[in-house]
Amino acid sequence: MPDKVLIYSRFPKSLTQRFADRFELLDGGGRPAHEVFPADEVAQIRALITAGGTPLKAEHMDRLPALGAIVCYGTGYDGVDLEAAAARNIAVGHSPGANAAAVADVALMLMLASTRRLMVADAYVRDGGWAAAKPSPLMKPPPSLSGCKVGIYGMGEIGRKIAARVAAFETDIGYFNRTRYDDLPYQYFPSLDALAEWCTVLMIAVRAGAETTHAVNADLLKKLGPDGHVVNISRGSVIDEGALVAALQDGTIAGAGLDVFETEPHAPDELTSLPNVVVTPHIGGNTRESHVAMQGCVVANLAAFFAGEKLPYQVK
Repeated sequence: MPDKVLIYSRFPKSLTQRFADRFELLDGGGRPAHEVFPADEVAQIRALITAGGTPLKAEHMDRLPALGAIVCYGTGYDGVDLEAAAARNIAVGHSPGANAAAVADVALMLMLASTRRLMVADAYVRDGGWAAAKPSPLMKPPPSLSGCKVGIYGMGEIGRKIAARVAAFETDIGYFNRTRYDDLPYQYFPSLDALAEWCTVLMIAVRAGAETTHAVNADLLKKLGPDGHVVNISRGSVIDEGALVAALQDGTIAGAGLDVFETEPHAPDELTSLPNVVVTPHIGGNTRESHVAMQGCVVANLAAFFAGEKLPYQVK
């Protein structure tokens, strides 16, 4: 009999087929297991697959008394209460670096779209403004990327790939991270405030958590200045969205490129209605190659758990 695995979050069937080939899946379509499956079956569930941002707290774990492994599909695990899991001897795994290249690509896409005002230019052509030689204050020449100062908040796998890509645009690169890396050729800043004071484009590639929640606030946005742009491909919780809206409306900063939001999938109208914002629906890691890599990590974590071994991609 194949081992049973609970699909805790709501996933498209296309993303779980590889797991179904190896394990017996109990998929409640995102509904709590105790509302979908018989109590005796729920009591036997030893492992589950979840999206990293889906809340998975102590009370949720207690409804699964045999649970021994929480495996996150993707790099993030911010929805999982790690202390509660550790207290219950539940191992937590994820897919570190599996989608880093794809996410870095989207970061560069958003940076270019924001700094070169892609959406404004697209609308200018489509609406006939260009053909009619209609003056547009939004079409004034922006600063060049060449020589621009790009600050990266979070220098993990994704941050490093962003830095490697943005270097090709002849930019100056700096970063702030909890750890300073001697092997990196980029300028290190001792605080996020110092990085924001220095840079024009702020790339957010940090993990979500209590210490990063609303780290990008009104005061920090002021430090970026009127030519400044912020790009977020990490988690929406890192930015105070209300402060961001105000900064974009009053010209405190020039623009923003956002792939993530505080309450997904709901991007606030105050943001999406602004011409100096580029938005995408959390597609950073959504490539075929990334999904194959993430699925491989999930399968490896589950196989190791059911074999009584340590998860190869266990959250540290």
